[in-house]
Amino acid sequence: MQNGARPIKCAEVLGLSLRTLKRWRMDLTQGRDDGRRSAVRPRPLNALSAAERTAILRQCNTPENASKPPAQIVVELADRGIYLASEATFYRILRQARQQHHRGRARTPRAPTPKATHTASAPNEVWCWDITWLATTVTGRFFKLYLILDLFSRKIVGHEVWEEENSEHSKELLRRTALAENLAAKTTPLVLHGDNGSPLKAGTVVALMHSLGITPSHSRPRVSNDNPFSEALFRTTKYHPSLPPTGFADIHQARVWVQHFVKWYNNENYHSALRFVTPAQKHNGQDHTILARRKSLYEAKKAEQPKRWIQNKTRNWDPVKTTTLNPIDTRKLERNLKKAA
Repeated sequence: MQNGARPIKCAEVLGLSLRTLKRWRMDLTQGRDDGRRSAVRPRPLNALSAAERTAILRQCNTPENASKPPAQIVVELADRGIYLASEATFYRILRQARQQHHRGRARTPRAPTPKATHTASAPNEVWCWDITWLATTVTGRFFKLYLILDLFSRKIVGHEVWEEENSEHSKELLRRTALAENLAAKTTPLVLHGDNGSPLKAGTVVALMHSLGITPSHSRPRVSNDNPFSEALFRTTKYHPSLPPTGFADIHQARVWVQHFVKWYNNENYHSALRFVTPAQKHNGQDHTILARRKSLYEAKKAEQPKRWIQNKTRNWDPVKTTTLNPIDTRKLERNLKKAA
């Protein structure tokens, strides 16, 4: 550049961007240090020696201090007339030695359990099941409602009411539902997602799943929102206008009500997440014809009065092709990958 070459040509020869070259020249003229993390820097005059760092680690790992934080170790050493370094230095050296989060008898930290995620593109690919309580006329007594929901169509494929919840009832409902949906004729495995309750993940229940060709899936421990479709269904159940406000008198009355509710939900309830078709229509594949007819109607009305349609678009009547349980947040995943890098 002193001989008259242009900066952009010099940057090309060096394999750098023009902006980087200008920044480096500015740093050199102003006496700044190299800001790169990989740059070799002079050792500070006040840096601890290797012997001092070893003495700090040895003091932290003695039997009496193995389970104590540096805040207590520094104070106890000061009371004995010993000063090795500041509390912040203790923390920094332990962190560099990877002893900050696992000291003494503390359990080694475990990586968080990833949440189960499944995608259904057809009926009987993913089921969700759970148990809720139905109030009775007797205070403190509840009937147990078992529901199995198809993730793709939102159809209730299995249900039953019992006076108690246990693994035997779970197996009986599972056998009945598998027979009703003809799972024996399926060539692809079915995933059944539930929570961590013992009636849904007992060893005998899991063994029955494997014998029926069902892959078990469970929520994360102590996480209540990993089964959102079942929870949403229970909310619809508890707030249905026909639910007796004072509870059920006996289990026969509860079973009759659940039978009527399931019939209404599957055959009469227009589900908003399914473009307002019923779960039974979605489960049977009738939604394509129904939605195509609606789309034709809207297109015809738009042709009659085009000025009444904003942006020249009609309502979206395309069938829902896939449904995902616990979809992965791509933005959060990208942030975690950046932090790890």
